[in-house]
Amino acid sequence: MMDIGLSKTWFKWSQVVLAMLLVQVFSTGMQVLSRVALVKGTFVFALMTYRNVVAAICVAPLAYYFERGHEMKFGWLVWFWLFVNALTGVGTMGLFYYGLRDTTATYATNFLNLIPIVTFVFSIITRMEQLRLGTRAGKVKTIGAILCVTGALTTSLYKGKEFYIGHHNIESHTSTPIPHAHWARGTIMLVGSSLSYSSWFIAQVKLQKLFPYIYCATMLTCIISSLQSVVIGLCFDTHSAAWSLGWNVQLVTIIYSGTLATAVNFCLLSWAISIQGPTYPPMFNPLALIFVALLEALILGEAITVGTLLGIVLIITGLYSYLWGKRKEMKSLSQQRVESEERGNLNSEVNERPQTSVV
Repeated sequence: MMDIGLSKTWFKWSQVVLAMLLVQVFSTGMQVLSRVALVKGTFVFALMTYRNVVAAICVAPLAYYFERGHEMKFGWLVWFWLFVNALTGVGTMGLFYYGLRDTTATYATNFLNLIPIVTFVFSIITRMEQLRLGTRAGKVKTIGAILCVTGALTTSLYKGKEFYIGHHNIESHTSTPIPHAHWARGTIMLVGSSLSYSSWFIAQVKLQKLFPYIYCATMLTCIISSLQSVVIGLCFDTHSAAWSLGWNVQLVTIIYSGTLATAVNFCLLSWAISIQGPTYPPMFNPLALIFVALLEALILGEAITVGTLLGIVLIITGLYSYLWGKRKEMKSLSQQRVESEERGNLNSEVNERPQTSVV
């Protein structure tokens, strides 16, 4: 019986690991495809609009199947947080796409690994989480945040020697050059994307308290995001050519991003969180940076610099330190909660004894 229980536990664990690996593989494909589409001149807000429409269509059957029959109350506060949730998402993807266009997929993915740390800082500011520097877990968590910031600065301020993996065609590499003057602009866009994404997590917590229907909220958020992208995009470009679709890499990127990178990834992440908790999926995020760096070097002929390698090491070390400290902190808090409940039960039993005794 014990062997059967261990086998079931190991099988479920392996399923979760495989699911998280698929999430990173899908995210890697989105980064590289988006990079190619943007370099070829795809309008950012058109890409965001169509991606959100595809995602809403994919999530709609899940919302109908799992959440039909529930009495959903749509007050003005719910619509407000749906709007804020969608707007922060539009800001996140818009700034990320512009930063990705001006840099590389590897460089942009570095900043995605900072999102858990920035969210942690925002949670402290909004008093959703405490720093707890007096504990070992709190110190490790803070050191991890510092290492992540140091890694991001290293990748942006230091390039160093360039390395090429496999075949490197100079003509194909220079056919889509990245002007060096755009690296600073791209870095600012990526930092803004990280800040916006962290704000999205805060808005998500507020929304789930008022409207705990995940699939329906995601579908409505995608619909509102597509409308916001249209309004903002028309302020930048009203030409029909910028919004037109063709049978090219743009259409492939839209379908891939909407289905696999948004709808499927969301389902896999939600399932993993329900089994392992919220700190488990982010532990696999650094793998996307390694996947993107290798794939971009092999397919697109991009160079891997010494600064990128150092940034990868620092960010991965810092992120794992933060997640380790967070997990230890959660275990400590749960143990304290159990001990306090046991003491409360013991005190209640002691208080009840004089009442049942015979004089």
